[in-house]
Amino acid sequence: MAVSRAAIHSVDEFALGVPDLAQAEHFFSAFGLDVRREGRALGLYTFGHPHRWGRVLGGYPRKKLLWLSFGAYAPDMPVLAQQLQAAGARPTAAPPGADGDGLWVLSPDGTPVQVRVADKCSPSSPGPREFAPPTGPGHPAVGRAPARSQAGKVRPLYLSHILLFTADVDRALAFFGGGLGLALADRSGDVIAFTYTPHGSDHHLVALAKSAGPGFHHSSWCVASIDEVGVGMEQMAAAGYGEGWGVGRHVIGSNYFRYVKDPWGSFAEYSFDIDYIAPGTQWPTGDYPAEDALHLWGPAVPPDFVLNTEIDG
Repeated sequence: MAVSRAAIHSVDEFALGVPDLAQAEHFFSAFGLDVRREGRALGLYTFGHPHRWGRVLGGYPRKKLLWLSFGAYAPDMPVLAQQLQAAGARPTAAPPGADGDGLWVLSPDGTPVQVRVADKCSPSSPGPREFAPPTGPGHPAVGRAPARSQAGKVRPLYLSHILLFTADVDRALAFFGGGLGLALADRSGDVIAFTYTPHGSDHHLVALAKSAGPGFHHSSWCVASIDEVGVGMEQMAAAGYGEGWGVGRHVIGSNYFRYVKDPWGSFAEYSFDIDYIAPGTQWPTGDYPAEDALHLWGPAVPPDFVLNTEIDG
């Protein structure tokens, strides 16, 4: 997939429709996000960061990806419009509840996609990496693990990436690459692909997984240590959300993970130490065998991990 002349720089916002807003508020608050009531929707923020990463709207019969919004620099907008037209993207109106500015088109799977001028919110440097201090000669003779009694609530720092279901990974890559300018980082055949922005982002900004149709698999949120991945897992189990996958480590992207299953069958991921691709870097794209597509180590993959509940639930 060739890098286009212009590219979006961030996932500005994802929007989900769910049956019960109160249930969504409980889940995402327990996860550690700053959840705000905004009219008839929820705004998903991270503490200490001004950006709204997502919105959740209630009253839907089942969970549904409503729209995606991508941020771009103003000088890139005319070229992005040309690229989207050349990629065959069909114009569409903004869906109910969405902001109407910028460009609105349909993805190949029929999801409304907005491209608008916005500040860059994807990371412009690697995420924090906190490890235990050294031990042995020349270092203090003290225990290095944090005290459980002093472990605070895990609060993610920012949205790292999203993973979408698609009926055709290669067709989706043509849209996200040719239209939106994302570059292919790695893939595993026609089953899953990972894309990043040439403006600098984590190893993947948007990942694409093969399914019978469109859907939202997970949102991934950066935390500062492997301890926060594990404490987050326990935090969510105590709140009633013990199902999921991990703790483990991915091969593609290198990050440590814990996926927490939400009430609608999709996931929110605690992610630590993912690969970072700096602006202008040409990542050495790999096509990985199936055994490397998901993890280096960790528990067995749950049978429902790849279930698209928007069409199969």
